Amino acid sequence: MSGTSEGTGPAGVAVPGSNRPLITERHSVGRTAAELRDYRAAFNAAHLAMAVVDHEGVVVTANEAFAALLGTEPVTLLEQSAADLVDLASDGRTWHAYREVLRGRRSRFRCTRRLKHPDGRTLWAEVTVAPVPDSRNVLLSITDISDRRELLARLRQVQMHDPVTRLPNRTLFFERLSAALESSAYDQGSTGRIGLCYLDLDGFKAVNDTLGHRVGDRLLAAVATRLTECADSDAHTRSGSHLVARLGGDEFAILVEDSTGTEQLADLARSVLVALQQPFDLSGQRLSVSASIGVVERAAAGTSATGLMQAADTTLYWAKADGKARWTLFDPERNAHRMTRQALSSTLRPAVERGEFALEYQPLVGMADGVPRGVEALVRWNHPQFGTLAPNRFIAIAEEDGSIVQLGRWVLRTACRQARRWQTDHPDALPLFVSVNVAVRQVWDSDLVADVAEILAETGLAPHLLQLELTESAVMGSAGRPLQALQALSDMGVQIAIDDFGTGYSNLAYLSRLPVSVLKLDGSFVRGFQDEAHPNPADETVVEAMVQLAHRLGLTVTAECVETAGQASRLRRIGCDTGQGWLYSRAVAPERIAELIGVGALSV
Repeated sequence: MSGTSEGTGPAGVAVPGSNRPLITERHSVGRTAAELRDYRAAFNAAHLAMAVVDHEGVVVTANEAFAALLGTEPVTLLEQSAADLVDLASDGRTWHAYREVLRGRRSRFRCTRRLKHPDGRTLWAEVTVAPVPDSRNVLLSITDISDRRELLARLRQVQMHDPVTRLPNRTLFFERLSAALESSAYDQGSTGRIGLCYLDLDGFKAVNDTLGHRVGDRLLAAVATRLTECADSDAHTRSGSHLVARLGGDEFAILVEDSTGTEQLADLARSVLVALQQPFDLSGQRLSVSASIGVVERAAAGTSATGLMQAADTTLYWAKADGKARWTLFDPERNAHRMTRQALSSTLRPAVERGEFALEYQPLVGMADGVPRGVEALVRWNHPQFGTLAPNRFIAIAEEDGSIVQLGRWVLRTACRQARRWQTDHPDALPLFVSVNVAVRQVWDSDLVADVAEILAETGLAPHLLQLELTESAVMGSAGRPLQALQALSDMGVQIAIDDFGTGYSNLAYLSRLPVSVLKLDGSFVRGFQDEAHPNPADETVVEAMVQLAHRLGLTVTAECVETAGQASRLRRIGCDTGQGWLYSRAVAPERIAELIGVGALSV
């Protein structure tokens, strides 16, 4: 072991040796024979093990305590190499420090050594080497610190292990993980890989809440036993060193050093799931639990403890999100998508303020004559890193974090302003209405009615030229504030449309009591009309029934995703009022819509 330098001891004292001047003092010419005998007696009677060593490292004299520590007599130690007696040459750093003291180039050093007593027991010794003043000799002293080491070991055991399961705790786990990643063993014929199963118990909180923490602790201890058995079995049949740890709460980890690949970690995760599915008998209390496991396996080189744990935590979240009671392997592509989602979420609000969003418009065309009646505003995000993003990339994120309110208000204002500009630029043409999508969170988290009234007044757009689209799931069954908002908007003259109609489980009787004016048939119904050579009569029957129902309720019907003339013809025959899709036009910039105004039919 390496030594640490300390200051030189008190000057003027030397330890007696045989056949040479042993006691010196800087300011004295000599000592009497009686004084020398007194110092020699004190040296021999001291409880501290000491030996005088010459500049070549040979023992000159040793006291009784030194000899007893090594299980021999003092006389047998004379002329022996001190380094051999106390193992000072076993590592280069310690040997160098010791030689520096012998040569007078270093004042002192101290190290800890594990020594073997002749009776077979092992002891830990603290070895100190310091020069003897006014002499070429050095004093080597040894203190038995075995009891201290044992106490420290016990304290470390308590500090590094979980008291409930007796497993290594989070501190020891990360210490072992960091050491495994830094070990040079990965460059010496090993696989150079590392694996981790990171798991927690599904619904463990319910056990604590219903049965109490004592039963919960017993369950954790029983789970720890089964995890250890699975790890031991895997370690016995495959290569690698395994560490099972409790990281806190109901979270556990199995670290596999020198793993052989994802197959090994997958097999280990499967065995853990099977083991935990067997019921636990806890003092007559029979419990069944399951676990979700995130599995990561990769090359150790270039991997950090933080990076590995982040990947494991992400994968555990996937296992939970995918249905629990399962293991999931880390997927770099899925993680990249998650990271992209996080990046979008963190920049969405500022992006509105920076003006990174733009609107495109897709015509809503009369099925009978092909003339544009209105347009749907579709938002695009011109992201500086990811390019132009369609709404399906960020609208759900905006709804989750609440930024949909700010974004939705911007879309509404921009679309109304544009619709009014078309109207003023083409006063002789039939004005186009503009349809804007509204998320249900905009109804709950903002005063949508006040926002719409303010924007209509600000832009000068007539209320009947604004159509708000809400999804079927958001509208059907509306009560309280959402229903009041829809009614107020309808009373204002704004058109309300149900988007993606037919995809939910609608209470059709309730539909008649909603302030709705338009139904937009989901594209899945229209796509069923694509096979013009072999049409499915059932598709046409269902669509025809919905159209007739809507008309009897005084509603108009818009068909989405119209792509072929055949689809348009069948939908027109059934009675759809307006259509929207690539047959007529893709979503385009507002300048292109201006070119279409007054040109007549787009397609019939």
